[in-house]
Amino acid sequence: MGWPPKTPLLAVDAIVKLFDEGENFRGIVLIERKNPPVGLALPGGFVEVGETVEEAVVREVKEEVNLDFKPERLLGVFSKPDRDPRFHVVSVVFVGRAVGEPKASSDAKEARVFRLEEVPWERLVFDHAEILRTFLRGCL
Repeated sequence: MGWPPKTPLLAVDAIVKLFDEGENFRGIVLIERKNPPVGLALPGGFVEVGETVEEAVVREVKEEVNLDFKPERLLGVFSKPDRDPRFHVVSVVFVGRAVGEPKASSDAKEARVFRLEEVPWERLVFDHAEILRTFLRGCL
């Protein structure tokens, strides 16, 4: 085996439960992706060398939707080799909260808040429908 070994890429995704200033639940934040595969996705991205997955998810949410994300729990690790059509990516998914209005930046074309009953399942890319269904089984 050659060195360094070829391994999957490590990513993080966030289920951002968005609240208003009065602590009322507004919904979850999804982004419209600028880059292929296009569609709706959870905010997230790749872990950088030297950072923890917790630091990465906070950074990615800030970069993509300009919210201060507070992770509350780990939802799970999603690792099917075909979950990302580009290459093998393992994603560590966190559930957490934020307050404010999402604003798209980085590789997000748009950031929107969806009530749980209004999630457009058919527009979700990667395995984000599976991730959201896992979240809904345990719910808020």
